[in-house]
Amino acid sequence: MKNALLFDRPVRFATGPLILEEADPIMEDFSYHQPVLAAEVLELLAPKPGALILDATCGGGGHSELILKTGADVLALDQDPEAIEHARERLAHAGRRVTFHRGNFRNADKILDELGIATIGGALVDLGVSSRQLENAARGFSFMRNGPLDMRMDPSGPMNAAYIVNTYSEEQLTHLFRELGEEPAARRIATTIVKVRKESPFHETLPLAKAIEKVVGRHGRLHPATRAFQALRMEVNDELGALEEGLRALTSRLEIGARIAVISFHSLEDRVVKNFFRDHAREWLDQPEWPEPKRNPDYNMSILTDKPIEPTEDEQRANPRSRSAKLRAAEKIA
Repeated sequence: MKNALLFDRPVRFATGPLILEEADPIMEDFSYHQPVLAAEVLELLAPKPGALILDATCGGGGHSELILKTGADVLALDQDPEAIEHARERLAHAGRRVTFHRGNFRNADKILDELGIATIGGALVDLGVSSRQLENAARGFSFMRNGPLDMRMDPSGPMNAAYIVNTYSEEQLTHLFRELGEEPAARRIATTIVKVRKESPFHETLPLAKAIEKVVGRHGRLHPATRAFQALRMEVNDELGALEEGLRALTSRLEIGARIAVISFHSLEDRVVKNFFRDHAREWLDQPEWPEPKRNPDYNMSILTDKPIEPTEDEQRANPRSRSAKLRAAEKIA
């Protein structure tokens, strides 16, 4: 196992309500098959026939399939081998117009170099956990189905959720649940975990979920373990760190005029995307102590969405998984 991630990297945390849920069984039935904000993604990406679009988190290939229909080619990337195989089957009809590669989009620079690709004509990032991953108890994401306490998007990753739950200190767990999960009962949950694991370490999802439920109690439709499980998943997969690195890697390889679209599912991710686009769309920097403004060395993007685009009420009814989705996009400029 590698060392704990929580204090090894700087992270900017957002405020606001957590809106990612697993408790809705309808959401889990959609599996990979219904891409979120599909029409809006295509409109913002504006893929050109013959252009190469990098679907950085291809999942089951829903967005990739729509992009292929525009005449563009697709490089389908995902760190989950099950997702890659599902997408490969779904998009077999596209032949050589789609290329599949297993990997984390934080390493997009390296992957593109390995494939001999200098630039791309667009990029899409669809963040979060698919319903298919939640439904597979063996992956350990679910607090409603018992399975090993894993939560790795990449099954070959060095650290799983059981390692965090059974080795992080009470202070580390409190910080993790409070910051990544925005959990009001973070301290009480951490105290309970540390107490229980002394007698019986946690190795499965349901015992942990039930221990958290005893602390938090049942209030409304949100499962009491939602926030804590989200925090563990984000820590296991270093999701915010991967997002920041991935945005830098992807935007650096965009052709001039090419676009990047990012779908996030909770406030932490959306804040990272918003800040990244803002920081790269500001031509001049100024500080009170400076004699004059300075040119921003990171200036290379134009923001296409002043505010995040959210699903219509019709889409939310048809696809409950889309409820908390937020779409932002930007265009590469000279």
